[in-house]
Amino acid sequence: MSGHDLFRPPRRIRHGAALTLVFAGVLVAGAATGSLPRTDGQDRNPAVDGARSAAPAGGRQEVARAAAEALADGKSPVEAAERAVSRSGDRWAAVYSRGEYEELEEALDGRYTGVGLGARRERDGRIEVTRVRAGSPADTAGIRAGDRLRSIDGEPVDGRPVTEVVSLLRGDATGESAGTTVRLGLQRGTRAWSLTLHRARLSTDSVTVRELSGGATVIEVTAFTRGTGEKVRAAVRRAPAGDGIVLDLRGNSGGLVTEAVTAASAFLDGGLVATYDVDGEQRVLHAEPGGDTARPLVALVDGGTMSAAELLAGALKDRGRAVVVGSRTFGKGSVQMPSRLPGGSVAELTVGHYRTPSGRGVDGTGITPDLEVDPGTPAALQRARTVLGGLGQQPPPA
Repeated sequence: MSGHDLFRPPRRIRHGAALTLVFAGVLVAGAATGSLPRTDGQDRNPAVDGARSAAPAGGRQEVARAAAEALADGKSPVEAAERAVSRSGDRWAAVYSRGEYEELEEALDGRYTGVGLGARRERDGRIEVTRVRAGSPADTAGIRAGDRLRSIDGEPVDGRPVTEVVSLLRGDATGESAGTTVRLGLQRGTRAWSLTLHRARLSTDSVTVRELSGGATVIEVTAFTRGTGEKVRAAVRRAPAGDGIVLDLRGNSGGLVTEAVTAASAFLDGGLVATYDVDGEQRVLHAEPGGDTARPLVALVDGGTMSAAELLAGALKDRGRAVVVGSRTFGKGSVQMPSRLPGGSVAELTVGHYRTPSGRGVDGTGITPDLEVDPGTPAALQRARTVLGGLGQQPPPA
């Protein structure tokens, strides 16, 4: 597995809450399910406050040696590798058991165990349900978008990062499987209630498309799992002639970078998407020729826009193809390389960083929008539509 390259989420984004996406010879990006909205500097993950240097090859060898020695002594190679990673100072690094890593790889196909809720954290720290998957346990129980999630298994969730909330819903820390229960405390207006749901095996819809009055098509991309890039291209081809497009990347925590490059190819006629380095060796990512370069395009982003989604937004901005609207993105631009350890576990250490077409680093800084708008309000989409009007698209009726 030493030939695989990937972008990783911060260490606190763990297990089922992360889409650690790996396959041979292709650059990929880690992803946290849910958004990490920032209202000030205090909400930033310290793991991304400034770019960090790549881990030397010797660091990878040290982690492998620690795992091998532990295995020989009848101890846990995973725990030994985690201690070695901790000593390395690489806060983006992660160590997974064989089973955990297999579960994470399933995320490539958009499959996960959960209850079917999407969530975000509001400015006051409250957790609000943003979407409910049709046919999911949450949908069957009558939970709606806009409901407030107050607790999970008796634990209050106000103020917690959304990644932790999602991890609790999925039962990542305790390895919960489909059929296990989770008790939720909810509120809708003045009504507060509790209910118990059974987790289920679910699949994600990474791309949803809707047409708005006034000649605008919204393409929402929640993650870059397998096939997402082609779904975006198909959505652009099917959009009514003359429609401007809002590419909604809010809460998109990344995924396969190859899929993000394919999505970029929907809007670019070839050319550079990003550069990155692995152990000092420079590499490039190019869009395929033939994309639609004529439609007005707005990319809508927020603090939960991460990694591969930031790469896409940065490419469209730097190439002058899209106006970026919303708030500054998360700032995940480091590259990790996974390697198989003795005993079958997997360690991932930082080996480099990527840059946008203009040469701008993303790690620790994110993408700054062309137009700053609070992305958590309905007005954000309205502002995006207004910008489309300024780009040649007829504005929506008042």
